[in-house]
Amino acid sequence: MPYDPAPPPAKRFKPGSAFFRRDNKTEPGMLHASALLELQRKQLPIFQAKAQLSARLRQLNSAVLIGETGSGKTTQVPQYLYEAGIAKQGVIAITQPRRVAAISLASRVAEERRMQLGKLVGYTVRFEDVTSPETKLKFMTDGMLLREAIGDPLLLRYAVVVLDEAHERTMHTDVLFGVVKTAQRRRGELNKLPLKIIVMSATMDVDLFAEYFNNAPVLYLEGRQHPIQIYYTKQPQPDYLQAALVSIFQIHQEAPPSHDILVFMTGQEEIEALARTCRDIAKHLPESCSPMVVITLYASLPPAQQLRVFQPAPKGCRKVILSTNIAETSVTISGIKYVIDSGMVKAKHFNPGSGLEVLAVQRVSKAQAWQRTGRAGRENSGFCYRLYTESEFDDLAPMTVPEILRCNLASVILQLMALGIPDVMNFDFMSKPSSESIRSAVVQLELLGAVERKEEQVSLTALGKKMASFPLEPRYAKTILLSPDFSCSEEVLSIVSILSVDTVLYNPPARREEVLAVRRKFTSSEGDHVTLLGIYRAFKKVSGNKEWCRENFVNSRNMALVKEVQAQLREICLKLNLKLESCGADMGKVRRCLAHGMFVNAAELQPDGSYVALDSHQTVAIHPSSVLFQAKPAYVVFNELLSTSRCYMRELSLVDADWLLEAAPQYFSRKLRHSKI
Repeated sequence: MPYDPAPPPAKRFKPGSAFFRRDNKTEPGMLHASALLELQRKQLPIFQAKAQLSARLRQLNSAVLIGETGSGKTTQVPQYLYEAGIAKQGVIAITQPRRVAAISLASRVAEERRMQLGKLVGYTVRFEDVTSPETKLKFMTDGMLLREAIGDPLLLRYAVVVLDEAHERTMHTDVLFGVVKTAQRRRGELNKLPLKIIVMSATMDVDLFAEYFNNAPVLYLEGRQHPIQIYYTKQPQPDYLQAALVSIFQIHQEAPPSHDILVFMTGQEEIEALARTCRDIAKHLPESCSPMVVITLYASLPPAQQLRVFQPAPKGCRKVILSTNIAETSVTISGIKYVIDSGMVKAKHFNPGSGLEVLAVQRVSKAQAWQRTGRAGRENSGFCYRLYTESEFDDLAPMTVPEILRCNLASVILQLMALGIPDVMNFDFMSKPSSESIRSAVVQLELLGAVERKEEQVSLTALGKKMASFPLEPRYAKTILLSPDFSCSEEVLSIVSILSVDTVLYNPPARREEVLAVRRKFTSSEGDHVTLLGIYRAFKKVSGNKEWCRENFVNSRNMALVKEVQAQLREICLKLNLKLESCGADMGKVRRCLAHGMFVNAAELQPDGSYVALDSHQTVAIHPSSVLFQAKPAYVVFNELLSTSRCYMRELSLVDADWLLEAAPQYFSRKLRHSKI
């Protein structure tokens, strides 16, 4: 959203002013901890309960541990379990919903143990494994433990599984709950080493979790939440971006420069727009104002850039962090005194009736709002500015709707079937998805040839077993498996690897014209996939030269990650005895393969110039970032749909009608109601 690079309006919103009103609720505080690591550990609230907690956890098979923000549970509980000798029986796994949390927490615990990361303490996230045979404390994303469970459903390597940040309820987390619970029960039945399950969170529906894990005891830990003063707006804010901007500069002009600000927004484009505006305005402020360093934080940033939020600002300079809900979780960012909460979040929603999955902005839940507020009181007393009224807060849903109830379940069902779950329709979900959602996922997998139905029984096909070997969405796995038929395995592996990491292109908004000019030499009229492949080939040709990456606005860190991903996917292909070859310059073979693997995501040009997604018959448009934005190809396949003011297709390839019909003749004879394919 564009803003005038002029100083913000001289609007004051102190307690009781026209903009914000004060909420008198505060929370008890505690003193600052010492800077020394060992002293810091001893001064954490959890340390007082160490002996009692260790003894209790040693006795229990399952426990739900509620630790207030700042209690130290995330870093200390794994260490207490290790110190209690539990790791002698197996590895202690600590799962996190987000990779940035898994990496930073493993680094912190390794530092506290004075050990090199990857030895005693390590981490595993998708396409990155920093562990060794010595690793006993293993931080990992939920998805990685799920992948391990496919090869070892009883999780026999592990003595303990700590499910941290359980309240986030990502799709992987919810499936993992059922898998870990089943592994615990089966190990008991087979007289194997017992599996200990510890579920941890700062906020959750305690009764639901305790009941699900066989009436597990609930243990409460006191936190170290310092007092937080909360302000609400007096009136609803129709433009939360503008309200956030005004709030940032009001605080900046009045608060000491050592007090940093954390702002919660919804997504990359919004954050980059706000960052640009903040930097422009900061240049025009009077000299009496301290300098400001604006740092962005969202999932598609490379890990090295994400970790910049942990670095202190230069002396006399204020750090302003603009973040998505990635900053809500257990990681502490030092120096945060102020939190500005837009009250909004971006979330995926899937309509099983139409088959449409879209990303849309919605209100946060109360649990999310309190998580955000808690970021201001981790080290000292703080302030939270909520950009909504108190009555709007009262109307928020108490808890976030679990992802499993609002997303496409095709990947989940494929994983469950690969795990050998005999009846996926009746899997022990904590929150059971609708039967319509499960049926829709089974239909999609059936279309891809991953499952087959005989009467009411659904079983995995030979192709489905191979698809489950890849840590990818089913359609990408299918595309790779088809690639030898089109003699383009190397190219398809490259494209899927590019799509599996965060964006490989860097698009600084201030240099838009320069970016467009540089990209023209790579642009292919055949679509975004071929364009990205061309950029990747050029990157490899110069051996990943950093200067070349800077000149061409290519994210060198993510491109290097693409090579690692490709190497791992190639390894899986070799295990499956797939023939790996290149089609050279013949991109028609690549597009034909994409059409066969991604035909469910096909769209057709209409006489009025719009597009219709053939699966859902939803009106869609080509995203402005696509190289095909100015073109009007008759048929395309796309990666995903993004819903903003319109429903946009992202990452497209031009395909022929004949290829789609060839890929799934029966499917297209049903779907093409108005087409002359």
